[in-house]
Amino acid sequence: MTSAPRTRRLRGAALAMVARCFTAFLGGYALTAIVATLIARLLPIARVEATVWAMIPAFLFYAVVGLWCFHEPRLSRVAGWVWGATIVAGGAVWLLGTRP
Repeated sequence: MTSAPRTRRLRGAALAMVARCFTAFLGGYALTAIVATLIARLLPIARVEATVWAMIPAFLFYAVVGLWCFHEPRLSRVAGWVWGATIVAGGAVWLLGTRP
């Protein structure tokens, strides 16, 4: 039979891992998509070419963000950087608007 403090400790660790996975998978995807959109918006070439050139490094960027989310020991730092950067980059895309 397990003791109550050990069970609570395991639940806390499990919830932290779920939050880390949520941040790595969904937050990393959102950050990568917004950054790729921002890069495509800022490149001074045709829309189609800008989209392709922005998406090529996006695959590597998503992998790096995902790996960093599990490498960093502090969940608060991971969530703050990933979700904060997503909000900032999303705001920049929103302020820039569509390409003419």
